[in-house]
Amino acid sequence: MASSSVFTADVVPQAPEDPLFGLMAAYRRDTSDKKVDLGIGAYRDNNAKPWVLPVVKKADDRLRNDPNLNHEYLPIAGLADFTSASQKLILGADSPAIKEKRAVSLQTISGTGAVHLGGLFLSKFFPQPTPSIYLSSPTWANHNQIFTNVRLPLASYAYFSAKTKGLDFDGMISAIQSAPRGSIVLLHACAHNPTGVDPTQEQWKKIAEVVRAGSHFPFFDCAYQGFASGDLARDAWAVRYFVSQGFEMCVAQSYAKNFGLYGERAGCFHFIAAPGSQAADTATRVASQLAILQRSEISNPPIYGAKIASIVLNDQDLFNTWEEDLKTMSGRIIEMRKALKGMLDQMGTPGTWEHITSQIGMFSFTGLTEKQVGMLRDKFHIYMTKNGRISMAGLNTNNVEYFAKAVDSVVRETQ
Repeated sequence: MASSSVFTADVVPQAPEDPLFGLMAAYRRDTSDKKVDLGIGAYRDNNAKPWVLPVVKKADDRLRNDPNLNHEYLPIAGLADFTSASQKLILGADSPAIKEKRAVSLQTISGTGAVHLGGLFLSKFFPQPTPSIYLSSPTWANHNQIFTNVRLPLASYAYFSAKTKGLDFDGMISAIQSAPRGSIVLLHACAHNPTGVDPTQEQWKKIAEVVRAGSHFPFFDCAYQGFASGDLARDAWAVRYFVSQGFEMCVAQSYAKNFGLYGERAGCFHFIAAPGSQAADTATRVASQLAILQRSEISNPPIYGAKIASIVLNDQDLFNTWEEDLKTMSGRIIEMRKALKGMLDQMGTPGTWEHITSQIGMFSFTGLTEKQVGMLRDKFHIYMTKNGRISMAGLNTNNVEYFAKAVDSVVRETQ
């Protein structure tokens, strides 16, 4: 017997397809042997294939050969060896926050889960009225949906200059200074997504100064530590500087990119209490509430990816190997940046292309228009997000010249 659903179209409208995953689907349907995928944020080797890090293979072998391996539940907060090592990785082994027991960490469903858990905690416990969370313009698209879902009001600060294709530092500082006192400010720790533009260390110091002056709460999202520059400490500099300045803050940490554990969903959320006589007590209370939030959403986090990362993070020889793997990935991307810029310069492609090599990390904000992006897809089977962002990991010695010539062609055609 047929009956009508209460979930009618006016109650549950059809949601738009996720732009990035829709782009991936279109790429897979394309039968051209020339097609190039510059959309998805995942590392590829010089043959455009996924790369399992050698150190991950070693850790995986050790894990599978462990006679004590099982599939029991983890505690709500996750694998303790993993979360403690993650603290040291992002904050530094000698961090005052760790020494003073004012840092608490929970294993999460990668960086996305860490951002969500942090947003959920702030939405529930930040002193009322709940302040807006300021996001860079632009930012990772999922930030908007995550924070909207936990009912944090959104605001934005200037970040990318379309004119210079670099950081709009003055605009950023002005917006943070103008934000209502006690706002939340979301900061990308390194390898800003989607622009690839990062502040200098001196600029970070000024950012910290204005965040402090406004009594704002910093929330760092760190998805690319070690992957950006190849140097783990350098990529964590901003986070560690803010901790050294005594900020109360939180950090979302992902192991998708720097371990290549994309599908294993290994991540960590860290809350750092402000220094003081009550810091340890604050950290303990916050940890108890984070555990309740985590329990109600996922009960406990997945075990496999965390064990892989933990094995590497807690073994000095494997850790050293991992650092070499990071240099391999970041180094190849840097070489592709140099190659692309060199070819565009050699062809005299209209415009300036210095930003290709001055930006850092997996992505480059090319400055190509939505129309030019569409032409690249329709004429040359090149897939990239319509805002002009490309994943540099999708370029290799076999396709970088093809891409450079395609860019040259559409730029000239649209002059």
